[in-house]
Amino acid sequence: MLNEEFELDATGYKKVDQYNDKLIDSISDMYKNILSDVGEDSTREGLLKTPVRAAKAMQYLTHGYDLNPAEILRSAMFKEDYSQMVIVKDIEVYSLCEHHLLPFFGKVHIAYIPNGHIVGLSKLPRVVDAFARRLQVQERLTNEIRDCIQDTLKPLGVAVVMECSHLCMQMRGVQKQNSVTTTSAFTGEFLKDTTRKEFISLIGSVLH
Repeated sequence: MLNEEFELDATGYKKVDQYNDKLIDSISDMYKNILSDVGEDSTREGLLKTPVRAAKAMQYLTHGYDLNPAEILRSAMFKEDYSQMVIVKDIEVYSLCEHHLLPFFGKVHIAYIPNGHIVGLSKLPRVVDAFARRLQVQERLTNEIRDCIQDTLKPLGVAVVMECSHLCMQMRGVQKQNSVTTTSAFTGEFLKDTTRKEFISLIGSVLH
């Protein structure tokens, strides 16, 4: 059974988050044990609702398992005679590292060269979120975005570049706060040096 939460922002927009009650109960019990194991008292005032809040946060941050990224793209594919590069850059991305369950976050830049079909521009960030809201490593996330666009839209080529900061490197371990990890993945025309250089130049330019 899904429990819905409603929130209104300043514009009156209604946000609906859905949660599985059984899953929330199970995860929150585990968080209570974790709090106890690290020496905390989950019954004190400041922590009374923390296990449930953390359980809801975890369910939200991993809701990508319930999404079908290919269906997201197919829902807004249109025939169009356009064969030049289409770029959506500076897409914000937030995910959880599967090694430490700590966040990594940054930006994704995506380009594709249509081959008879284009896709609604908002669907590309939605595909990013569908894969990012899972336990991930940046390398796999980059490839999954590329492969989904290539396999579904079947363009002449796809390019994905991702730049992220990883809290597992900044808060623990080597503790290098200014480190950024960059990954890239290409198909088709973007495997050619000239096309790839054009893409890299465009995502680095300031046009707005």
